[in-house]
Amino acid sequence: MEYEKIPAEQFRFVQENEKLHDIALQTKSRGFFADAMLRFRKNKSSVIAAWILLILILYSIVAPMLSPYNVRDKDDLYINYPPYVRSIAEMKLGFLDGATVMNGQGEASMDYWRGIAEETGFDPVLKIVGTHESQVMNRGKLVTRYTFDIEVNSFWSLGMVMRALSYKEFQNIQDWQNETGIQVIYPYVESSAINGLTDRPNIWYKCDSKGNAVLDKDGNFVPVYCNDPSKAGAEYNSLRIPGDDGSYVYGYGKSGAVQCRLFYYNYYIYKTGHEPMYIMGTNSVGQDIFCGIGVGARFSLLFALLVSAINLTIGAIYGAIEGYYGGWVDMTLERVSDILSGVPFVVVTTLFQLHLAQKVGVVGSFLFAFVLTGWIGMAALTRRQFYRFKGQEFILAARTLGASDKRLMFKHIFPNGIGSIITSCALVIPGVISSETSMTYLGIVNLQDFAGTTIGTLLSQGNSAVTTAPHAALYPSIFLGLLMISFNLFGNGLRDAFNPTTRGIDD
Repeated sequence: MEYEKIPAEQFRFVQENEKLHDIALQTKSRGFFADAMLRFRKNKSSVIAAWILLILILYSIVAPMLSPYNVRDKDDLYINYPPYVRSIAEMKLGFLDGATVMNGQGEASMDYWRGIAEETGFDPVLKIVGTHESQVMNRGKLVTRYTFDIEVNSFWSLGMVMRALSYKEFQNIQDWQNETGIQVIYPYVESSAINGLTDRPNIWYKCDSKGNAVLDKDGNFVPVYCNDPSKAGAEYNSLRIPGDDGSYVYGYGKSGAVQCRLFYYNYYIYKTGHEPMYIMGTNSVGQDIFCGIGVGARFSLLFALLVSAINLTIGAIYGAIEGYYGGWVDMTLERVSDILSGVPFVVVTTLFQLHLAQKVGVVGSFLFAFVLTGWIGMAALTRRQFYRFKGQEFILAARTLGASDKRLMFKHIFPNGIGSIITSCALVIPGVISSETSMTYLGIVNLQDFAGTTIGTLLSQGNSAVTTAPHAALYPSIFLGLLMISFNLFGNGLRDAFNPTTRGIDD
């Protein structure tokens, strides 16, 4: 077999007369965490979850600061009221207008709403949704009756309330009225003038025993304000309603106090210094839900982080001892873990609240309930990591060079499993929040005195009026749902990013 001969002049040395040496890599080195973050950013759902988590955390910090209310501010009349901001309500956009639908309002009820509007200048009827016609028998005659479905502004429809004021408070309100020009105190109406309807402070006009307005020939209301000066409880020297010639009584003397009719919307402004403004409405205790969710979420997040940190510390040490020494040490410690893991969390929490809370407080006993068994999962994870790495060559080399057990455990083995352990913590946090919410929702743990409120408490309060005031349960539920889903997606993304088997994989 003949081979083709290549002439020597066609050959040349590529590196002739050059010194050969290693060439530095042209690409930039990438550490473990940088590589993990690169892979995490490629997980779109986890990135979105991280942004949602950031927004929710910022909300928990900022919302209580932006709200004009404190979490302990509770109004005894604005209970389960819908979201309302007057500046937005006046735009008639259909939201934040405090609207409540009231069905089957008869003609007498429509007169009632009109009476509030004429007396206060605040018309509670936003719009008539529907009109219904029916035929009924009245004294042997067929009469047509109309009923209406209407939307009313809940804050204005409350109208007047009766209050017994001290003489000093009665004068203070008058001074405030003179200063601001806002009418709070309205003329008093004796119950005898409205057929004994003492529970209807908004009726100031002539009516029958059923509350139906008795109008004059022009279809106008007939005022029945008290004008007997002998019944005045204290001198009135402030704003008077239109048509008052100075004879109406604004404060009725009763048992050393002054009984008054107050327009509650303006009285609220007098008490708080601002109009009602509830972005998410109020709950069953008259608490601002917007502020309550922020305060409750702040407590839940801090509590979950504290529980996770404690369980990480205990579980890491416990699992490290199990995994490193193995043998009878591992077997003994595992049996202790098995016994503790069989104790029901609800039972532990209940017993601690009944007995331990008297000594260490409600929060302390609740924390102990989480710590008693919460570290077991972290210990099992750490144990697996130690079994995985303790037989590796670099550990044997370090032991040969004289490294102590402590150094081998926490300087060589533990750092190699820290990614999985930290990721597990991110997944523990939503579990703690879920358990904390469940316990407060069921009423097993009451954290209101310490935290003001919690998400679970808000859900429990909203559940009591879910048909009449769905917003009270809706907003806490949305917040909790977003928090739980985002934490789980975020934790799953971290778990995949820190998985050492995928290190260096770009696709």
